Amino acid sequence: MTVLPERLLPDTADVDVDGMLRVGGCRLDDLAERFGTPLFVYDEQHLRARCREAVATFGSERVVYATKAFLCRAMADVAHSEGLLLDVASGGELHVVLAAGVPASSCVLHGNNKSVAELRMAMSAGVRHLVVDSFDEMDRIEALVAEGLPKPDVLVRVTPGVHAHTHEFIATGQDDSKFGFNLANGDAMLAVERAQGSSAMNLVGTHCHIGSNVFDAGGFARAAEVMARFAAPLDLPELVLGGGLGVAYVASEEAPTISAWGSALLDACDHVGVSSRVSVEPGRSIVASAAVTVYSVGTMKDIPGIRRYIAVDGGMSDNPRPVLYGSGYEATLARAPFAERPMAARIVGKHCESGDVLLADARLPADTTVGDLLVTPVTGAYGHSMGSNYNKVLRPAVVFVSDGIVRQVVRRETFDDLLATDTFDAGC
Repeated sequence: MTVLPERLLPDTADVDVDGMLRVGGCRLDDLAERFGTPLFVYDEQHLRARCREAVATFGSERVVYATKAFLCRAMADVAHSEGLLLDVASGGELHVVLAAGVPASSCVLHGNNKSVAELRMAMSAGVRHLVVDSFDEMDRIEALVAEGLPKPDVLVRVTPGVHAHTHEFIATGQDDSKFGFNLANGDAMLAVERAQGSSAMNLVGTHCHIGSNVFDAGGFARAAEVMARFAAPLDLPELVLGGGLGVAYVASEEAPTISAWGSALLDACDHVGVSSRVSVEPGRSIVASAAVTVYSVGTMKDIPGIRRYIAVDGGMSDNPRPVLYGSGYEATLARAPFAERPMAARIVGKHCESGDVLLADARLPADTTVGDLLVTPVTGAYGHSMGSNYNKVLRPAVVFVSDGIVRQVVRRETFDDLLATDTFDAGC
């Protein structure tokens, strides 16, 4: 029987006099009543603290927030206001960031298959950098510049051949990868030489990224050293070492801090004698532990000799990570967040899939019952951003809380929203 580790909750989490969990000075039962469940609750002070830690570690304009982890206009504004640049990986992400008032000059465009339309959009807006991922993309850039678009600053994405200890679907630095130019087979140098020789690109640096949710600081250091040795003779102004720093999702996990991660990367670069400006692209480590998801328990079903199922009003539509990667989470009750958890159960969603499992082997308080508010911590990354409308379930609201003030930054969808792009004409 273990209690939920307090370190998995957002920085400002505490307990009210009656035992109710609060985040940012706001009671979760009050938030659930006002905004419904499921509900993403983000601690804004936590978000800003991680942004500031990253800037303090790496320096001004050397931290690029990876918006794929979590993006809405409010998040873009928070990151920009704390001095971070923003990494976008599609025209849609760029559109949202620009709509938040972030200048294009603070944006970096990623993507392994950028369309002509996305490149045109980014180049016309004047993004800070394009991270070039293929020779085909170079062809597109040269054609667009020939049309009269401005010549972009580019980074060449290099696949350094460093295997990250993470799920295979989110490992990106190994030789067998859809991303970047392979270092081992010579493509990376060919890409650098082509960019240097092109009148349509201004090569300003190199880039790598070894994977996502990586706990081994040594793996980052190895990638940094490989990249530093490749980049040093090129004498380019920029060296971007990507993101991917993991976070602890369950009680048994420990992850490096942003500061410790930074020390590993910067020490490796100093050892090789890199003169380039070193930048990073954290996403998960900025937002994941800043949020909890609040669900309502709707059904409890015991199958003697097999297991107990507890079904909540969300599931794989608001958190697909357990289905995709087998990711682990903890759970507790909003009314008793630090109670002993002797009850074993499988927490499942409401979708028409047997695989719709949020926690395969959860532990909960013994008195958990229908109607309880169930809380899963560390859900600030890749929940909202990877969510879906499977079974036409409505996407949850997102709120930011700070000092007892709550602001809804993404409203809950309505049934009419499900028809917004449906062009059915009953008269046809």
